[in-house]
Amino acid sequence: MTEELGLRARKKRQTAARIWQVAVDLCSERGFDHVSVAEIAEAADVSKMTVFNYFGTKEDVIVGPMEEHAEDPARAVRERRPGESAVAAARRQFLAQILGRDPSIGLSGDPRALKVRQLIKETPTLAHRVVIFHMRSVQLLADELAEETGDMLLARVAAAQLIGARNALIMQNHERTLAGDPLDEIAKDCAEAAERAFDLVEKGLQGYPGNA
Repeated sequence: MTEELGLRARKKRQTAARIWQVAVDLCSERGFDHVSVAEIAEAADVSKMTVFNYFGTKEDVIVGPMEEHAEDPARAVRERRPGESAVAAARRQFLAQILGRDPSIGLSGDPRALKVRQLIKETPTLAHRVVIFHMRSVQLLADELAEETGDMLLARVAAAQLIGARNALIMQNHERTLAGDPLDEIAKDCAEAAERAFDLVEKGLQGYPGNA
């Protein structure tokens, strides 16, 4: 039974990946607004209903994999070491993601990841979804901090600063990747920039929210 469930899960992941790949290629070639869900389904050799079952909307097909990482900063704070500040935890997670060349922070050699960034840049509806994604990430982190401190206002201030630092670094990674800079060079520079960025945030959030 366990093996059967594992096989089923792998097949679902493979189907979702195939739908995403086909959608990115078609939308990149013809423009997001000029590709229908039916066309994506046909090219991926699945039914239109299957696409909706996996992703919900056409926008979800393109940006859904990225949005799975909205909770990353909140998880870093929730699982931080005893006595570790929120800034230190966020910094440690981000540096680990750089080391692992994590696509979610803009460090991917996959040509389709570049196509997604270009689509977001060219498509207002996708750009809007990214804004919502960032807002959700801030709120998830704020909720985590407020649960610990009891102060939602300061939690939102801290979350906005931490997510802002992450987003600035990620945006620079995307810009340099689209410009064709070598991935290893981008990662090296990002690690150095991350230290400076989180240092800057830490000066304003010294020790917040206190010992775990």
